[in-house]
Amino acid sequence: MDFCADCGSEAGGGVSLKACKSCMSVKYCNSKCQKNHWPTHKTACKERAAELHDEVLFKDPPAKEDCPICFLPMPKQLICCVSLPPATISSVPVYDYAKANEEVASTSTSQYYSCCGKSICAGCLPYVTPKTGKYHLKCPYCNSDRDIIIDEELLKDIRKRVEANDPASTLMLAQHYRHGDSGLQQDRAKATELYTKAAELGSAHAHFFLGQMYVEGGNVKKAKFHYEATAMAGCEVARYELGCLEGTKNNNLGAMAFTSDNVKRAIKHWTIAASAGEYRAMNTLIDLFKKGLVVNRESIDLTLTAYNNSCAEMRSKDRDATIRGITETRLGEDGKWERKVRG
Repeated sequence: MDFCADCGSEAGGGVSLKACKSCMSVKYCNSKCQKNHWPTHKTACKERAAELHDEVLFKDPPAKEDCPICFLPMPKQLICCVSLPPATISSVPVYDYAKANEEVASTSTSQYYSCCGKSICAGCLPYVTPKTGKYHLKCPYCNSDRDIIIDEELLKDIRKRVEANDPASTLMLAQHYRHGDSGLQQDRAKATELYTKAAELGSAHAHFFLGQMYVEGGNVKKAKFHYEATAMAGCEVARYELGCLEGTKNNNLGAMAFTSDNVKRAIKHWTIAASAGEYRAMNTLIDLFKKGLVVNRESIDLTLTAYNNSCAEMRSKDRDATIRGITETRLGEDGKWERKVRG
């Protein structure tokens, strides 16, 4: 590392060496030397670059964002935090584990306030009821009145924050264009443009939706790039999707078929995702264990323990009540909001 890999010039004495940006394992005194050495260095460079990439990709993800009201971690999807009580690993078969209520998997995990670009979890919504009597429409952060908001006003708020380069609002506007709601014409090209902008502004969730868009378009290479960016930011759902892409034969979008080349990478992704509370990843690992593709029972038990612990950290009575529909909040005849337990 103290001499040019091509011409052999040593560092110092007026010679300034710069490391190869891909592998960081060799240095060159100029671009000409780097170009001359590339045919010799190419194979080793790509191998080392892939190793460095995987070191970052598979390291422990950062902690989930907390709800600012209850301070509990907020999952990417509700499928994670509606699991049944954890099983005791030492006393039950490996197949008896905390399973999720898939019927509510697509339900929103939080309420986003376009006026200030912040969110709270679904379980805390009943506790931010405004004095005006309208349910959770008054912003708990800036106290902005959201009681009579309509699509035009919502979009006006969002566009204002988009112009101020707010990544959350840019992401939200992209969602409106993608699905053609809030009075907007569906425009996937515009949605992709806004997702890209939000990603450049630092939104990990934008990378996730870009990954979805590229999967739908059949571009696995770009889909993996964006899912990886989201997964490294701590998104367990993107991590699960990466495992599915790795577990698909020849990296196409056909039926899942494991090969010796990709099964280990897929299992790594699913293990990380399951440890963060992703039900489908845990379910997939259990299925692989049954089929003999995962033979290490100790590894499964450790992952199952982490999965159950993660589910427990994200659970609360309020979240369970809101998510599973055990209770519902209604505006009573006296004009006050009340909770009614379903029979």
